[in-house]
Amino acid sequence: MSISAFFDDLRSAYESEIDDLTFDSDGGNVLRQRLAEKRKELGFLLQMMTLSPEMVAVVFHQAFSFKLPGAMDHLVSQEPEDFPEWGSLADAVQLQPWAQSLAAAVLQEPMGDWFLCVAAGLEYLRNKPDASRRQDNEEDDEDSEDNDNSPDAQEEREARAREEAGADWMAEQGFDRKD
Repeated sequence: MSISAFFDDLRSAYESEIDDLTFDSDGGNVLRQRLAEKRKELGFLLQMMTLSPEMVAVVFHQAFSFKLPGAMDHLVSQEPEDFPEWGSLADAVQLQPWAQSLAAAVLQEPMGDWFLCVAAGLEYLRNKPDASRRQDNEEDDEDSEDNDNSPDAQEEREARAREEAGADWMAEQGFDRKD
């Protein structure tokens, strides 16, 4: 699968945005609450959809089901000026019922079709890990006691691994661990 430079650049920014929303300062998973807040702020966030689409696309986290991966592979290989109209992806992408009103609001905007393509593409890439992430996930699964492979559990394991790596680095710099 080929990924356009546009999606390649936004992919890591989108991952970072999801990671930033996932845990509070005490390490508690607050992703659902924060996403609910973001979804309530959609009207305001739409102002940023062309400048920082990754920050707005999070409102559609887990909103899509991908029925035709080939069509999505094609979408993420395109540059933004070549995106199709959102309606042409109706056979490839299904929106969850809770996201229908959000999508309707987005489609009222001049760049709404474009933005929904971006949001769907970012979610598709998030759910389709590359080879290095797949290897990391296999190692995580081996280490996991319950082998929970749900997206939330995978996100939590990845966030814990990053937090542990950060704590290790801080300890190497001479700081006490906050365990």
